Amino acid sequence: MIYLTSDLHGRMDCLMKLLDRVHFYDSEDNWLYILGDVIDRNNQGGVDILKWLLVQPNVQLILGNHEHMMLSNQWLFEEINDDSIGSFDAKNIDLLRRWKSNGAGCTINALSKETPETRQDILEYLDECPTVESVCVNDRNYLLVHGGLGDYSPSKKLIEYTTHELLWERPKLDTQYDPSNFTVILGHTPTCFYSEQYKNRMIKTDSWWNIDTGAAMPDGRPMLLCLDTLKEYYIEDNGEVVEI
Repeated sequence: MIYLTSDLHGRMDCLMKLLDRVHFYDSEDNWLYILGDVIDRNNQGGVDILKWLLVQPNVQLILGNHEHMMLSNQWLFEEINDDSIGSFDAKNIDLLRRWKSNGAGCTINALSKETPETRQDILEYLDECPTVESVCVNDRNYLLVHGGLGDYSPSKKLIEYTTHELLWERPKLDTQYDPSNFTVILGHTPTCFYSEQYKNRMIKTDSWWNIDTGAAMPDGRPMLLCLDTLKEYYIEDNGEVVEI
């Protein structure tokens, strides 16, 4: 079975509850894609999730804009000496300010408590994460990406999309990709931002699906989607996981 989740933002407890519900570890054939943004906002800032990812053989993180911001600020976790101090400039400060304004404080604090070796392992792992993946399940093609396909054109090849177009795009409800060839599955924009009717539930249009159900927010929780069965799993207010 292939499962998807997105935008966990430090909610390790929710991730484990969802995986337990579908008995993820009962079969080596199960596979999980996380569509970016495991870090920032909540709890340990997702550092516990990153450490978990380092040892998971059947889980693939697709880079999100928050992980990309971390990589842009990796100088924070390098040894500070005269040479590194001399290399700090206005660009470094602007990148850090942007990351911190997006909820990085808890992540930076948690990373500061890890060993230099662990921090390096995490950064190397993130540096190798793809920005987009394609999968075919039950003869249906899916394109997995964090934000969407910015400046979309049917003639534009995947390799022609910039990192910014893939990680920061926010499609509108009427945005059309190419449903005859693939369905885009994405996160990045909490579904409740489109309308209150989508709060804590995924959005399905005829060309893209959004599975960011708002875990970044105090009353939000991530979801799990099984591509083989198209069943959706949600954590309700009482803490129970329901299947739809």
